[in-house]
Amino acid sequence: MKQTRQCTPGATGKASRRMKTTGKFLALAAAIGVVVFADNPDYSAAKFVIATPDAEVAPQVTGYFAAAEAVREAPGGRSGHVPTTIEFDASTLRADSALVVAQAGGRMGPPRLSEPGNDAAKTPAKIAPRDKMSGPVAALAAAGGASIAEIVVRYDQHPELFDDELVVALGGEVTRGYAHLDMRAIRIPAAYLEKLAGDDNINWLSIDDEMSATSLASRRAANVPAAGSVNSGYSGSNIGIAVLDTGIANHGDLSDNVLQYSFLNGAYPQPEIVKGKIVSANDSPREDLFGHGTHVAGVLSGSGGESSDNYKGTSTGAKVLSLQVLDGHGGGSMSDVMAALDWLLTYGSYFDIRVVNLSLGKVISESNETDPLVIAVENLWDAGMVVVVAAGNDGHYGSMTVTSPGNSRKVITVGSLTDNGTGTDFSDDYVSSFSSTGPTIGDYVLKPDLVAPGNRVVAAIPTGSVLAVSLPERVKTCVATGCSSEYLEMSGTSMATPMVSAAAALMLDKDPSLTPATVKARLMRSAMKINADPSESGAGLLDIDAALNDSGTVPGEALSPSMVFDDASGGVLVEDTAVLWGDTVWGAGYLFSSGFTWASGATFTDENGVTANGYMWTDGEVSAKGYMWTDGGISAKGYMWTDGGAHAQSFLTGDSDSGFTLNDDAPAQ
Repeated sequence: MKQTRQCTPGATGKASRRMKTTGKFLALAAAIGVVVFADNPDYSAAKFVIATPDAEVAPQVTGYFAAAEAVREAPGGRSGHVPTTIEFDASTLRADSALVVAQAGGRMGPPRLSEPGNDAAKTPAKIAPRDKMSGPVAALAAAGGASIAEIVVRYDQHPELFDDELVVALGGEVTRGYAHLDMRAIRIPAAYLEKLAGDDNINWLSIDDEMSATSLASRRAANVPAAGSVNSGYSGSNIGIAVLDTGIANHGDLSDNVLQYSFLNGAYPQPEIVKGKIVSANDSPREDLFGHGTHVAGVLSGSGGESSDNYKGTSTGAKVLSLQVLDGHGGGSMSDVMAALDWLLTYGSYFDIRVVNLSLGKVISESNETDPLVIAVENLWDAGMVVVVAAGNDGHYGSMTVTSPGNSRKVITVGSLTDNGTGTDFSDDYVSSFSSTGPTIGDYVLKPDLVAPGNRVVAAIPTGSVLAVSLPERVKTCVATGCSSEYLEMSGTSMATPMVSAAAALMLDKDPSLTPATVKARLMRSAMKINADPSESGAGLLDIDAALNDSGTVPGEALSPSMVFDDASGGVLVEDTAVLWGDTVWGAGYLFSSGFTWASGATFTDENGVTANGYMWTDGEVSAKGYMWTDGGISAKGYMWTDGGAHAQSFLTGDSDSGFTLNDDAPAQ
């Protein structure tokens, strides 16, 4: 049984206690990037002076101690530091003391404990509670009070009963547990966030963000194999595709064999498994009050039978599994989405799930290294499932607008293309005005990975659903004899995402041995190159037939490349995929638009003085396309953060007259 972990120092002498708290104090100082001066080399003196690297950070540093602090301005300071100091009495330090700083420069993720030239950082010590929190959680902790914080907790080791008891002891409750993810979703008074974070087993606290759900010409634009061609026989047969969305309703174009499991309101369904086989599905009733998930399923695998093949899906032979994580209004919570992802790690193989479609997202509020949703989707990717996610529909706000989990370097992130409807002439097609663009905020990953048709896509919709009622002018009636089904014209990266998921299913139908990394690499290399910035279009437009004909494998991970700014030259560098993916056949010249200049051999020196090869120079257009590089980092240009919710990625906005409006691109034809 796990032993209770003590949060206070043991019964040792005064000098020993002081050394323990001193060590922790130094580590905390290092974590926020300050330099510590003391009277003695062993830092055992009673007084400490902290000189901050710049005047803008200094006013944000606050000490929390058992007794009153002495804070003063002092002259001088080490060369290169402003004369702004804060003095504390070491005798007042306790083990749960903490330093808090509002992270300067938009840095995301946990602060590094190693700063250049900082000897204090070498002192091993317990991480401060505030250094285990994302920015939004830290803000709640600072506000304190009785307000309830809904958060996701990541643990160093899988949480046990003791960890749950701690939450209860602090006045909270566990709302979600996970079988495979080392996490819990909890509700806890904000006043106790810091005490919770002080537990040794807790690694990171994140906000439980709200989630929401975001045609014939489309099939032509994506180059779906023509009837009678070599690749036309692949339909995704026996490939399972999990759709995490608002549910999938019954429709004449969709198979009656689609099973649905609901994860709303804390539900965690459990099929009955005997000797490795499902003997009782224990599934939920099929419903989709909003209509979004049904539309996505139609793009994936709709038979087109009710429309005389006019609105036919791409992977008609795939086995679709509906995991309902968003409600009848298209909203939900991150913890419910994570529950479905965790469930797939247990039950996905019983349903032959090889592809996971997430036409949803949330705003990015922390690094992709700590974001629980990113960690969850990457667990599926590592387990052998191809995860395809929507980039988001905030392109109108400029660059750095990709949503989570599309900021994951592993998964396939999909933007939207507007097809002008001019047949096989694709020269007038363009990246949809609403399609979110990269690089990702905070981590600066080149996203999306590719684009697919997502503007005014027609697919199945449940009659009487919220979307069908709200957008009557977009409803298309069926044309088959005796039919009663309806279709809806929708726009968004939600509609583009299932096109790519379907392509992945066809590729796995042709070669079941493909890994997620190889599927991603082939999709990107085979994409049709278009005249667009790679931070808008990624590797180009989905070309399904070319992807099926592509060859080559990636032995490791096909990580999306990072972007950096080179102070010396003032140019933008992108990681060389030939180095990143382990073979010159995956070089940037093969993956990205040939309209941009890519020169190999670039060397980049990071902020810690580490020199690394493996970056590519890009031409001036990439660095001047909608975002600004400032002081070695990127600052968002015109990006408007939403209310912290994640949404189904269809470009639907509120309208006071009709309830909803669809602000998409109007084709020229």
